[in-house]
Amino acid sequence: MKIFKGIAGFQWDVGNLSKNWEKHQVSSAECEEIFFNKPLIVADDEKHSAIEKQFFALGKTDAGRRLFVAFTVRAETIRVISARSMNNKEQAVYETREKGNS
Repeated sequence: MKIFKGIAGFQWDVGNLSKNWEKHQVSSAECEEIFFNKPLIVADDEKHSAIEKQFFALGKTDAGRRLFVAFTVRAETIRVISARSMNNKEQAVYETREKGNS
C-alpha cells in the first residue's frame, strides 16, 4: 500500500501503550502484528482526520485475534492511536475479505 512506503517501524506514545491495554487488553505487540498478516484492510478515517490524517486497519494477530487499530503515519513510522477487538460489523467486513483471499 502506498501509505506504508518507506515505513521503518512503529512509534509509541507512553499513554497509548497503557490505555490500549487497560481499556481493551490489547498489547503493543498485537497491534504491530496485524500489519504483517493478511488480509489487512486499511482505510482513511476521514471522521478523525481534521488535524492530522488518520487511518484505521482491520487485521489479525499471530494468534488469530481480530483487531481494529486506528493509526497515523508520522515520517517513517506508524503511530497507533487506539486498538480494540473488532465489533460485529467490522468482523463481517473482514470475513468477506478473508474468504475472497482464500
